[in-house]
Amino acid sequence: MVTKYKALSVVAASLMAISLTACGAGGSTSGSTTDTKATAAPTATAQAKKQENITITFQNIYPDPTDPKNGMLKKIVNDYQTKNPNIKIELDSLNTDQQKLKLKTQAASKEVPDITIVNPAAQMKPFVDAGLFAPLNDMVDQNGLKGTFQEGILNWYTFNNNIYALPDGNNIAVVYYNKDLFKQAGVEVPKTFEEMVTAVKTLKGKGIQPMAIGEKDSWTGSFLFMNVLLRTNGGPGFLQAVVDGKKTFADPAFTEAVSSFQDLVQAGAFQEGATSFDYNAGENLFKTGKAAMYFMGSWATGGIETSSVNGKVGVFKFPTVNGKGNPDEFMLAPGSAFAVSANSKHLKETKDFLNYFMLNFPKEAFAVKGAVGIAQKVDGDFKAAGYSDMAMEVLGLFKQVKGGDLAFDNTMNPGTAQGHLTSIQNLFVQKKDPAEVGKEHQTAYETNKK
Repeated sequence: MVTKYKALSVVAASLMAISLTACGAGGSTSGSTTDTKATAAPTATAQAKKQENITITFQNIYPDPTDPKNGMLKKIVNDYQTKNPNIKIELDSLNTDQQKLKLKTQAASKEVPDITIVNPAAQMKPFVDAGLFAPLNDMVDQNGLKGTFQEGILNWYTFNNNIYALPDGNNIAVVYYNKDLFKQAGVEVPKTFEEMVTAVKTLKGKGIQPMAIGEKDSWTGSFLFMNVLLRTNGGPGFLQAVVDGKKTFADPAFTEAVSSFQDLVQAGAFQEGATSFDYNAGENLFKTGKAAMYFMGSWATGGIETSSVNGKVGVFKFPTVNGKGNPDEFMLAPGSAFAVSANSKHLKETKDFLNYFMLNFPKEAFAVKGAVGIAQKVDGDFKAAGYSDMAMEVLGLFKQVKGGDLAFDNTMNPGTAQGHLTSIQNLFVQKKDPAEVGKEHQTAYETNKK
């Protein structure tokens, strides 16, 4: 696979040059097989009658009916089934952490669904090394599919020159805020992290929930923490420096990030019992106007746009921390991706369906206001299509990206990542000595590095 730095620069470049060029919606693919027991060549009519009934299991992370991608998923699936009546697409819709856990169990027994979800780089490498995913090079070259993806994005899903998954997104992390609640509390958009902590205290004093998070899905707190670290480190590359032996988790940049992150938690930024709210429950607090701020990847834009707070929401870049960092460096999030089981009983048909699904993904996502931050090029005028001012703000931020970092669990091996996720999640429950948190991380890294 390409080096992290090379791929990171490619992703950043593609984000800055986010394109609105055309991508075609592919035609129907048959994917049917015929009964070979006949002693003579069947007629076309007989062939059609003898099409094998096939079920393709499709694990996905679009369980929330209020998320535009949920409806988009079902529409594409229904359209395909109508065109291919012998094929049934069986959906298994889970939230992110549920899906990750279920896939680990399925992988252990080598019973991976025909299509599943995997995250890029370090998270998917163990599955690839175990031979659980089928290479998709041949399918990506069909019907012009490869050309629909933004330049460089597929690098994050490529090992030994084989593409093993197709991403749904190419996102950046932003802070969404409720303009009405800010006005009600007399709070301005913070330009520094310290101002953000002060805003949290002011909002809380006015009886307004400052921020929402779904920290039962522990990656959410990690994603926010890593943006703090991106600032205290003075730029990207802290984890790479650890891997290269140039830094450890005792480094002042890391302990400063822990201290600042705890300042936010201890100021009362997050709802009570944050670790019992999953991703959807946490996001819904913001989408229903019950929280003033929400830090998340730009993939959340569609769900917010179709919620009750539409028209009341703005966005801002994650600010400097103690005067450090560049707000134009973002947490970058090449998205979760669709992989195909190497052991699928219907490998050809599964690939044909995924090809159809991804060819239609940009058009259908655009139609339901869910195309901000997808990994493919979009044919359409967002403003003319009725996308909100908030969505246009997010699209504008993509053009300002000057680099950034990936999430912790997309960078480190799974064992180290799990130690990190648990350590950061604990900070929502109790305050800890930053040096002790650093030791927890260093121990996890030393224990799990190869």
